[in-house]
Amino acid sequence: MYSYPDASSLVRALRPDEPITLLRPHAAERAARFFVEKFPGKSLYAVKANPSPALLETLWAAGITHYDVASLGEVRLVHKFLPDAKLCFMHPVKSERAIAQAYHNHGVRTFSLDSHEELEKIVRATATDGTAAADLELCVRIRVSSDHAKLSLAAKFGAEPAEVADLLVATRQAADSLGIAFHVGSQAMTPLAYAEAMEKVRAAIVEASVTVDIVDVGGGFPSVYPGMEPPPLEAYFETIHRTFEDLPISYSAELWCEPGRALCAEYASLLVKVEKRRDNELYINDGAYGALFDAAHVSWRFPVELMRESGSDEISEFAFYGPTCDDMDYMAGPFLLPADVKAGDYIEIGMLGAYGCAMRTEFNGFGETEDFTVEDEPMASLYTRIAANDLGNVHHIGKRSAQ
Repeated sequence: MYSYPDASSLVRALRPDEPITLLRPHAAERAARFFVEKFPGKSLYAVKANPSPALLETLWAAGITHYDVASLGEVRLVHKFLPDAKLCFMHPVKSERAIAQAYHNHGVRTFSLDSHEELEKIVRATATDGTAAADLELCVRIRVSSDHAKLSLAAKFGAEPAEVADLLVATRQAADSLGIAFHVGSQAMTPLAYAEAMEKVRAAIVEASVTVDIVDVGGGFPSVYPGMEPPPLEAYFETIHRTFEDLPISYSAELWCEPGRALCAEYASLLVKVEKRRDNELYINDGAYGALFDAAHVSWRFPVELMRESGSDEISEFAFYGPTCDDMDYMAGPFLLPADVKAGDYIEIGMLGAYGCAMRTEFNGFGETEDFTVEDEPMASLYTRIAANDLGNVHHIGKRSAQ
């Protein structure tokens, strides 16, 4: 894959008509090393955030050996490219066929569940000639609050408090290793989210009186976006470690987490071309059915930067329309750019390594993109200590903050 120093160099060289995905493997490698070295337990990469084989291999090389997979397709993908990786099937509702193939064909031994029905399904699917498996790691997912997160994950999964004790006891009987898992929601903005969830873990263990071997605090670790400036990740790790140490669990119990966004958000950005300007609405060549799903459907604000050597010092708020014929292909922003942006300009949209790359479609005949590696720093980072007021959600390339 050809490499450019930065997006502006690529624009000068290619003047592309289609969207370009800019990859920064060094940023993903740095994030992975951070978690490997600083998180006080085992980090499982949440593959759903970005299943790119190149990214998987980058994370593996940086020390990520465990992978949170949510489907049989993800099991097969990771097993193909990383045959020695430990795969943990952490979707709490799976088909019996998917469980059986994961266990018998791909060596998966770790499964999540949040109901007696799912437990029974796992026990049936992993049996051999009527004999129950004796090597299962089973994590009971409990429901916790998403109040401190930007995107809730509190509605769909997780055993209710009244159900947890009985489910833990039943799961303990079927499991070689018993775990408790939770997810505080995506983009948790305070370590308090984990402290409150750990209190629910404590209550569940006490009520069930079972020996717990694994505590999985899930994902939710944040990245930096305009208007979202979280505390340092070390503060999250310290809170998790302190509350884990206070739990009534085995001295040999393991602590797990499932970072997705935090490992891959900085891995990729998107280079788009402005096809038309109508007042403060810019028609660009990617959108809601491409990498900008979150910008359209959950009003996520990504950092943006005009790829032009000179531009107006006046900054204006813009909305984007994507390339399809659908009125829903609209991203309200606001996205802050020089006031004189016009058709033919290029804009880099940052922090799209998480979910942006994974959610592309070919609706309306759009979706074609090429990948190029760039060597500069991402627009924002928790790993390079960029200040909150230096996010890069503005300006032209001559004004980009030193990183």
